[in-house]
Amino acid sequence: MPSPPDPTRPPVWISIASFVSSFDRFVVSPILVLVATTFGVSVGQAVAIASGYYLAYGLCQPLWGALSDRFGRVRLMRGALVGAGIAGLGSALAPDLITLVVMRVVAGAFFGAIVPTSLTYVGDTVSATHRQRALSDLMAAMAVGTALAAAAAGITGQLAGWRVVFAVPAVVALVSAWGLRRLAEPPRATNGGVRAAFRAAFSNRWVLVVGLLVFVEGGLVLGVLTLLAPALQAQGVDAARAGLAAAAYGIAVLLSSQVLKTLTSHLPRWALMGIGGSALTVGYAVATMRVSVPTIIGIVIMLGVTWAFLHTSLQTWATSIVPEARGTVVACFAASLFIGSSIAAVVAGPAADHNEWHMLFTACAVTAAVLTVACVLAYRAYTAREAAPRAPDIATDV
Repeated sequence: MPSPPDPTRPPVWISIASFVSSFDRFVVSPILVLVATTFGVSVGQAVAIASGYYLAYGLCQPLWGALSDRFGRVRLMRGALVGAGIAGLGSALAPDLITLVVMRVVAGAFFGAIVPTSLTYVGDTVSATHRQRALSDLMAAMAVGTALAAAAAGITGQLAGWRVVFAVPAVVALVSAWGLRRLAEPPRATNGGVRAAFRAAFSNRWVLVVGLLVFVEGGLVLGVLTLLAPALQAQGVDAARAGLAAAAYGIAVLLSSQVLKTLTSHLPRWALMGIGGSALTVGYAVATMRVSVPTIIGIVIMLGVTWAFLHTSLQTWATSIVPEARGTVVACFAASLFIGSSIAAVVAGPAADHNEWHMLFTACAVTAAVLTVACVLAYRAYTAREAAPRAPDIATDV
């Protein structure tokens, strides 16, 4: 008989699956030039392997969430990891760019199931008292994946070839699927199928509020993060060092997550949100004074702090709103995050192209300040409603 899950932290194979999903998502950027050289295409054409991956990763989130509500968390993760592993091996063996793009789209679609389903698993198995600490452990695993991907992908691609960069996470995904075989399926509320799960999720206004907040956060954190390496290169930093600077984001998330675990028992969640949002605001505000290597690295670190404090708090909130459709809610949450990041990258692109960093960071600082206030006020309003006499009805409030 499988042993029951630890009630205070995610199982190790859940963390490994989250790690490899984050690793695979961040390995593409450092090897784009190598891929372009192999197939004799421009970097602009090769970037389709990244954009296709991210689009599939984000758009498939709601579907995976609804399916996990219907068929189970562990079962879905195992199937998705097998699919991602096969697609990753196909990427490593791709004979041309078109095949590689198709394989990366498939890999993105399957890997997109892992993180939201892992978060939902924590919501199903860890009590509300310990949930944010458990989510911090997951964030730490993802942060390690992000840091290693940013730091190692370019070096590995240069020494062993870009195909190895795609093959490694594929093998780890397949091993993770094997490791999850003994993990018990957590109990979940019966919601009447996929359509009922979506109806329960989108009929609750707090789901929409949290979705809007994380949409903006995704733009400010993940969307602008993709432009910070070019900002460093505009200051004369080479690509290898820019990649190492980007790795500071993952390290900052890892360290901040450990601090967060200590603070969760001493500070209310709205205060943790305030800390994360303030870090984001300060980071961008300092960069408006002078764009330099130290200030860009400072932004990267502040983004890591924001991810640990603000994003984890929003995630914890999302897991609690509609328990009977938790998988669907968390998946829609993730979709909002990645759609927001994609749109922000497109909107901010022209400023980056023209080295208008002051204007970009000023807009980011102002938006971050507004987001911080909005998150604190919204969460306090939510908890006030939850504490009202009819609190049990909040989850299905229309």
